[in-house]
Amino acid sequence: MKHRRIPKRKAAIAGGAVVAVVAAGVTFQSANASDHTAQFDVKALTAPAAGNLAATLRADLGAEEAGAYYDAKAKALIVNVLNEDAAQTVREAGGKARIVENTLVELKSARQTLTDKATIPGTSWATDPVTNKVVVTADRTVEGADWAKLQKVVEGLGAKAELKKTAGEFRPFIAGGDAIHSGGGRCSLGFNVVKDGEPHFITAGHCGQTGSEWSDSAGGPAVGTMVDSQFPGNDFALVKYSGATEHPSEVNLYDGGSQAITQAGEATVGMQVTRSGSTTQVHDGEVTGLDATVNYGNGDIVEGLIQTNVCAEPGDSGGSLFSGDAAIGLTSGGSGDCSSGGETFFQPVTEALSVLGAEIG
Repeated sequence: MKHRRIPKRKAAIAGGAVVAVVAAGVTFQSANASDHTAQFDVKALTAPAAGNLAATLRADLGAEEAGAYYDAKAKALIVNVLNEDAAQTVREAGGKARIVENTLVELKSARQTLTDKATIPGTSWATDPVTNKVVVTADRTVEGADWAKLQKVVEGLGAKAELKKTAGEFRPFIAGGDAIHSGGGRCSLGFNVVKDGEPHFITAGHCGQTGSEWSDSAGGPAVGTMVDSQFPGNDFALVKYSGATEHPSEVNLYDGGSQAITQAGEATVGMQVTRSGSTTQVHDGEVTGLDATVNYGNGDIVEGLIQTNVCAEPGDSGGSLFSGDAAIGLTSGGSGDCSSGGETFFQPVTEALSVLGAEIG
């Protein structure tokens, strides 16, 4: 994982990070997989192209598709399927097929069981297409009766789930590209957007409430007002700019440069990504799970998040997750820090834009 610390560039407010899609291998784990590729070549794809192909195949295969992920080292899309006919469809389209045991319906049912029986503060779960299971993670606060209860529920799910323990503690990273400030603390700006023809930016919902004012320096004049904030459930917020603040659709790279952001993109497991925030600046990693549920405690449950192995710390909340020129996510929270590592979860940008009626710009 790369780690770059360079003094912060004072410039027009922009997002917080950038990534180039680079090689980062995905370990192939057993999931009753079949790797037959007779007479069809696996296409070399970029991560965005793999995501587009995955969406097409998902529509074509319907219930016979059981998840997909990107092997950045091989530049290949791996698609889980339930039978040989579906596998042949994947091969004809240029993907690599794996015949697996668990259907998406079964994995969704497993997630519902966890929601019903194991909604315990300090836990998370996400569907992992690499293992074809729901991966359940417990932080260091889950112990005693709660740990025993969680173990029992996961064991009852059999081959559809596995349980892991993390040394950190799940929490929203409140305090968080470029720093933004309000009376309640510091967060990071995610992306500049346009709504109804007017300039806005998006950040994490847990950073503040509707009506709160935000500035680009501690104690400085307000540059915008939060007009929508959604947390828990989701974790995104919309701030409308006021005055003459510049608002380019780009991100601060913390090295004196910037990266244009031209689109919003969907995350794919295995995608190489980079996060930036005002506390720890720029760090790299990869997407490890989708549609993650995180139980932060105090009844703060957020669903539909992107799970990664990118580190983050308090103050990075709301900061940007990128893949090339595509906006991918907003920093929500996680465990660990940038010394010991850990998991970090991100609100998908595409969902935030759809709900808010905004677009990158």
